[in-house]
Amino acid sequence: MTVRSAASVRRAALAAVSLAMFCVQLDAFALNAALPRIGRDLGAGGGLPWVVSGYLLAAASLMPAAGRLGDVLGRRTLLTAGLAVFGGASLVCAMAPSLPVLVGARVVQGAGGALAMPVGLALLTRLYPPEGRGRALGWAMGVGGVATACGPFAGGVLTEAVSWRAVFWLNVPVAALAAGCAARAAESRDGSAPGKGPVNGKGLVAATAAVATLALCTDRGPVWGWASGRTATALTLLVALSVVFVRCERAAPNPLVSPALLRNRRFVALTAAGAVANAATVVFLFVVPMSLQGPWRLSAAGAGAAFLAPAAAMSVAGPLAGRIAPARTAGAMAGCLGLGGAGLCAAPAATSLTGYVLVATGCGAALGVAGALTLIATQAAAGPERAGEASGVTKTVITTAGGLGVALSAPATGTSLTMAGVCCLATALPLAAGARRGLPPSAERTD
Repeated sequence: MTVRSAASVRRAALAAVSLAMFCVQLDAFALNAALPRIGRDLGAGGGLPWVVSGYLLAAASLMPAAGRLGDVLGRRTLLTAGLAVFGGASLVCAMAPSLPVLVGARVVQGAGGALAMPVGLALLTRLYPPEGRGRALGWAMGVGGVATACGPFAGGVLTEAVSWRAVFWLNVPVAALAAGCAARAAESRDGSAPGKGPVNGKGLVAATAAVATLALCTDRGPVWGWASGRTATALTLLVALSVVFVRCERAAPNPLVSPALLRNRRFVALTAAGAVANAATVVFLFVVPMSLQGPWRLSAAGAGAAFLAPAAAMSVAGPLAGRIAPARTAGAMAGCLGLGGAGLCAAPAATSLTGYVLVATGCGAALGVAGALTLIATQAAAGPERAGEASGVTKTVITTAGGLGVALSAPATGTSLTMAGVCCLATALPLAAGARRGLPPSAERTD
């Protein structure tokens, strides 16, 4: 393969992954404001939250399997399949005649997103050389950050100007374009590498069921009540599935999550910090727009306009994070968590709208960089040979943490921001201490 053709293949992969991240992240946040209109159009009531929850639960539960399957079956193959599933499900969502059909299609959408996201990140890690890997991942994170930050505003505008169905119609050509770009990328798999043999089927099923149960608890716990019988039953099932998973992993010659990855202290520390960053980001994205319309008394359009500055700050965070050297990512993430946490704690005390927006913009930038660094740095820490496995684990952890962020966001008050800020600060301190002591910078040193 010539240098020019290799560069073309990499650009095609980057375009495919960036577009996939845009679709998946947009649909995670764009429909919250549209739920009342969906309820009126479809004559639905109590089942409306599952339009959002079904998508998130499916995405969270299938990501561990997707990353590992991509290593064995081929990352480009799974990325293309995930985009096809996502696009097809979006088409069904756009034409859904009833709430059950919409919820079912949203679950399939989440499954398609789960297939595409981890393997897409792993594909970039394998195709790009070390000197360009961080920037490529950063650009993909940046595109996903645009969708994350602008999703609620874009969903509200499309719902008011056209219809909530327009959100899904938008996905269809974008997913098709992404699949076309993915088809031009080179295939990448590590099924013949040591420890990368046939997938442990029993462990795969147990892990998927356990993560689905955990995601269900974090999503439905605030609704059911943490002390309710349904929550207790779900938690009991979670413990039982976790025990089954551990036993299957110990007996399997090729475990779903390799012991070497779990012994990688840098990977574990960065994934844990990323979980806190993602939970705080979800709180930020829910509470700040609501506060602009509540205490600050702006209209929906005015709140959207005021939130453009924080959204823009989050959107440029990915490319900025991609320029940070791998050896400095732990310290950089600690600093961003500290700045973001301080801003979240200070925001409720703002005495003017301008001050509130400025603090929110700083928070958006800091949390955006921390979130992008999570995926960039964990890929570097795990190494290319475990890229799919690592991305599956990291995406599962931070997605589930995002569900906890949703629980913290209700009710949407300054107290929620303060709690998220305290969590960020509490995480930043030990991470900064570990960075000063020198966490192992790569996958070669794991003990």
